[in-house]
Amino acid sequence: LPLFMEFDYYIFILYFQVLKAEYFSPWRGEQQIYKLDIGWPKTPEHFTGQTFCVAVDSLHGLVYVGQRGDNVPKVLVFSEEGYFLYAWNDTVEMPHGIFVQNTAIGSSVWITDVGTGKYGHTVKQYSPLGKLMQVLGTPGNAGSSLIPLQFDQPAEIFVEETGEVYVVDGDGGMNNRLLKLSDDYKEIWLTGTNGSGIGQFKIPHSVTVDAFGRVWVADRGNKRIQVFDKVTGEWLGSWSGCFSEDGPYSVRFTADYKYLIVAQLNINRLAVLAAPPVGSIGDCVMVHSVQLADETKPHLVDVDMRSGAVYVAEIGAQQVQKYVPI
Repeated sequence: LPLFMEFDYYIFILYFQVLKAEYFSPWRGEQQIYKLDIGWPKTPEHFTGQTFCVAVDSLHGLVYVGQRGDNVPKVLVFSEEGYFLYAWNDTVEMPHGIFVQNTAIGSSVWITDVGTGKYGHTVKQYSPLGKLMQVLGTPGNAGSSLIPLQFDQPAEIFVEETGEVYVVDGDGGMNNRLLKLSDDYKEIWLTGTNGSGIGQFKIPHSVTVDAFGRVWVADRGNKRIQVFDKVTGEWLGSWSGCFSEDGPYSVRFTADYKYLIVAQLNINRLAVLAAPPVGSIGDCVMVHSVQLADETKPHLVDVDMRSGAVYVAEIGAQQVQKYVPI
């Protein structure tokens, strides 16, 4: 090439690289930083067991905590300010995941129960005061993946405002799958078998849905997050680059859907990852992290979609902690 054309060519390449960097890294330089709310809860002595899960009712300012242990209340309810309100225990054996659904006619609390007794291997819906309203699965019977509503240690549930339900089934049991159910609990689609290939799982541990029609699953044993189309169940991509040290245990979006909060239990860390708004999933970009104390063991988290606060259920520390955006 003539010298002037070669110069123009390299200017073009440089401009393209800058444009490409700006286009594919819109979060460059942004960091969402959190601080611990040391005043939450007001009375931590109510945590008397292992705190496995937490769910926020953003509409009513309530926080539900699921804990395990002998002769302890399995569900504790706090205000968002940290005041203990009440507890309930009926028909809950070993809570693993918990989720609050708000609709136009009321609220309900969904719990995945991984117990092996007469209440276990089920996904259950309760009123806010603990009245059992719905049971999915056969209580006490671990199921085969051949039967959609027969669970084996279901890990977590996410329920949309429409009533459509997403369940990750397989906290170490026979099943390693993701199910989508209609608002009357019929199978819409089901994906996943035990393995490390595309769309396969090894302990699918947490599930959430973004504002762009995608389902995000913490594929814990494979040290990755997998993403699916919420309408069809089609596999859209996966993230593994951020999880070489430890797999993801929990996935939740921030209130603006710009970031994912991911708990990593074995390294006592909350990772804040940039979420792609539309188009290609790409690979994960960690924009910030919150390092917790040794042996804290963050298991599952939830986000207050009104205030942006992050609640962390810590089975090592046997407590739930609240982090607020700065």
